[in-house]
Amino acid sequence: MITKAGLAVLDALSTGREATPEELAAETGYSREHLYEVLDELLAAGLLAEARGPSNHRRVRAAEHPVTEAYRTLQSEFSHVNWTELLSPAALRVCWYLDRPRHIAEIADRLRITRQGVHSALSPLKHRALLSRSDPEYTLRDEVSPLLALARTVVQHEHRSRVREIAPSATIVWCDPRRALVRVQTAEDTDALQAAPDWEMTGLGRFAEYGLQFFLAGEPPFWYAPDEKLTPAEIVCHTLLLDSGSRRVSYSILLIETLDIDQETLTETAQWYDLEPTVDALYRPLQGDFDRTDNLPVSLPNKAEYMALKEQYGVP
Repeated sequence: MITKAGLAVLDALSTGREATPEELAAETGYSREHLYEVLDELLAAGLLAEARGPSNHRRVRAAEHPVTEAYRTLQSEFSHVNWTELLSPAALRVCWYLDRPRHIAEIADRLRITRQGVHSALSPLKHRALLSRSDPEYTLRDEVSPLLALARTVVQHEHRSRVREIAPSATIVWCDPRRALVRVQTAEDTDALQAAPDWEMTGLGRFAEYGLQFFLAGEPPFWYAPDEKLTPAEIVCHTLLLDSGSRRVSYSILLIETLDIDQETLTETAQWYDLEPTVDALYRPLQGDFDRTDNLPVSLPNKAEYMALKEQYGVP
């Protein structure tokens, strides 16, 4: 995650200027030694570009990068706000969740931090009236949508950088500050992620673990969620995120029935992926309702198709 010092550097360079490390140290208040470390990190991440001036003096500028562009947009639209004082890595993680009203406890649970930690991260934003509050929920005000865009961009950049160190062909399908669902394009990258700590195969490739072996076209997806158990409910949601075609929907229903996944549990998980209407639809066939298919977010199997699928895989 980009640090407060990194944000201070991006802020100083947001107008498109070039600057030396010495100039940035004087402007930001950080020591030269620390600034050199920060600049090296930002250069390695692709957020800065470097040039050499007279006498080989080092000069840097903001590179064309989604994070620098998102920060430049935020800074230009709210130039009267000192974002380097308000924002921290923790604040950006919390802001990721504030696209809609959220309970503090809910955010704390997702981030695996205390409620006080969430309050502390949000405190500077509260004082600048950047949040809407309806006890006990918070959300970002609509007019500061560039802040949400920055938080989302920074989080996605962090996940992309992490996975591409292991699997260069990986792309992010979905992420939040602690978790990421990725696709890969090569068998080599599949092998690399299978051998890497904190990464697990998910989606359709994981169904075989429950006695449902399906043909996989291409490489399987992978899930990053350190210190968390990959649940069947997550696997269903990942499958639907990656492909909501009729065959994947049928396979998902089959897994739900095979493992007797509780609807309330799956719906609770699906809210993080904006899949609640889809999950609700998936339980219709399981409740014997194969006929009402109007206004559904996915195409459900008819009764004959689903019964044939159950028989094929020996699901009672």
